[in-house]
Amino acid sequence: MSNTTNISLTRRGFFASTSAAALTTIAAPAAASVEAGSASDFVYEVTRTTDEWYELLGEQSYAIMREGFTEAPKSSPLWEETGKGSYHCKGCDLKLYEGTQKVVLDKGWVFFYHSEPDTLLTAIDGQVPQYGAMAEDAALIELHCRRCGSHAGHLVIVAGGMKHCINGAALDFKPEVA
Repeated sequence: MSNTTNISLTRRGFFASTSAAALTTIAAPAAASVEAGSASDFVYEVTRTTDEWYELLGEQSYAIMREGFTEAPKSSPLWEETGKGSYHCKGCDLKLYEGTQKVVLDKGWVFFYHSEPDTLLTAIDGQVPQYGAMAEDAALIELHCRRCGSHAGHLVIVAGGMKHCINGAALDFKPEVA
């Protein structure tokens, strides 16, 4: 008789485990020297007032895209979408991902191998205590739309390699037109 435990992997647990792996590939001094928002003089092509963003996105997408929150696993139907098409930023309609780059993983978020060229900017998230046990200088790599600056998700190591882990609430899926 085997002794097994049913473990439910939360996003926090997922980030805690993948962050530790990611840190082995990223030099800690480099991560520590970059601060989120340090390029404050950068001007995005698409800008809106806080009220305009909120009206466009709604409560959940606003919290994710403008405040950096994360959706609950499996809360977006896009995590298991397999149709042909493309994924666009909900904030400015920039095509971020081609559907052929999507991989469905039973983690509950939308994963891609890579984005369309010149569509994303990266930033360094600081330590997130809610994600669980992380190294003292732990950091996550955030992904932001380069046109409007909206937070989309993170780069993580999962399923044998680096993937883009994206909040479905930050995307609009556009089916391929026949």
